[in-house]
Amino acid sequence: MRLKPQQTGYVATKIAIDLANAPFVRLPKGREAVAQICKEIIDENLRKEQALDAKVKEILYANNEEIEFQHADERQLFFMIKKKMAPEYGVIMNYDDRYNDLAHKILDELYENYLAEYEVSDNQVKNIIFKAFRSFANAYDEIDEIVYQKIKNMKKEVVPGSQDYELLYERLYQEELAKRGML
Repeated sequence: MRLKPQQTGYVATKIAIDLANAPFVRLPKGREAVAQICKEIIDENLRKEQALDAKVKEILYANNEEIEFQHADERQLFFMIKKKMAPEYGVIMNYDDRYNDLAHKILDELYENYLAEYEVSDNQVKNIIFKAFRSFANAYDEIDEIVYQKIKNMKKEVVPGSQDYELLYERLYQEELAKRGML
């Protein structure tokens, strides 16, 4: 998933906002409860992918000499091994398929915990969740570029990778999300 661990809360909030704004969905326990469940499900999915990535790195490290001898492309090997092992870890590699799977899991959890009420088909509600994932993913690159340019154009130079940079990036990122109604 293209998400970083610190972004799962943003996606979860976007899902909760979109569900709260849907005319055919009611959130009896409020938007925050919905966002919390969404975040837990997304975080669990991300943990699975991180475990898979760690295993793939372990395999690459164990075969480092052979990889160097063969002059193999390590990034390509990483992706190929990850793709092959993904089902074993419960990770779906295609983003749309993953968003769809997560939308189903989130909807099931919301329904079972009485966090969402609706009188339309499950698919209509699931589509709101799916579209929230897609819109966040589509907006991420654009927002990232806007924030990067803002930092680059500042009078005071901020060193990328420094704590000041990370804090500034996070603040500007949140501002952009808020401007788009995603926070």
